[in-house]
Amino acid sequence: MSEIVTAGILVIGDEILSGRTKDKNIGFIAEYLTNIGIDLKEVRVVADEESDIIAALDALRHRYDYVFTTGGIGPTHDDITADAVAKAFGVGIDHHPEVVARFKERWSEQDLNEARLRMARIPDGADLIQSATILAPGFKIGNVIVMAGVPTIMQAMMDIVAPKLKSGVRMLSESVRANAREGDVGGPLREIAKAHPDTVIGSYPFLDDEKKPNTNLVVRSRDPEKLAAAMNAVKEMLAGLNVTTR
Repeated sequence: MSEIVTAGILVIGDEILSGRTKDKNIGFIAEYLTNIGIDLKEVRVVADEESDIIAALDALRHRYDYVFTTGGIGPTHDDITADAVAKAFGVGIDHHPEVVARFKERWSEQDLNEARLRMARIPDGADLIQSATILAPGFKIGNVIVMAGVPTIMQAMMDIVAPKLKSGVRMLSESVRANAREGDVGGPLREIAKAHPDTVIGSYPFLDDEKKPNTNLVVRSRDPEKLAAAMNAVKEMLAGLNVTTR
């Protein structure tokens, strides 16, 4: 079996922590990574504080194969992600000539002010993440992928960088509706999990159409045979509770 590839996400921005902006990137990245065989292990959210960004970035990049950051690469004074990443890697940062050239094609000399030029500052040695439709690029340095906070731009950047990432065996999953309360299946589900250590089994309570408590059971594994065995055990357990699986 191929190695397991792991990742963390670092969301940067005071506006996320204040609630002014509702994050729309974590779920997208999580699903994207799952689909390409990368396990998301951790998400952190930090303010626009250089020391906090560096500390979180160092913790994540030394723990996981990849770190995806979102936010803080725009034109304003609090967009300090690029500078923080450069300091974390101990490299310099300067205006990237290729990016500056693109900006000059877009803006007049008068409009290409200091604020807009901030978006052209890239840490030394980083690879650009850009396309014809992305004006201000993201970048990749080491195992860190730095992307925009704007969801549509971030999603375009993910499409660009994803083919270059290593990946492992995809996590497979199957789900079944228990038609039982979570507390009814908790005990036997624990025993099934112990008997099938190469699977991950989760229970997710919800209210059904009749506003009654119900539970979805999800089994995950990279091995299809082990997934099937564990799911069969779950269904047998539910049958013993005299419930219908659907």
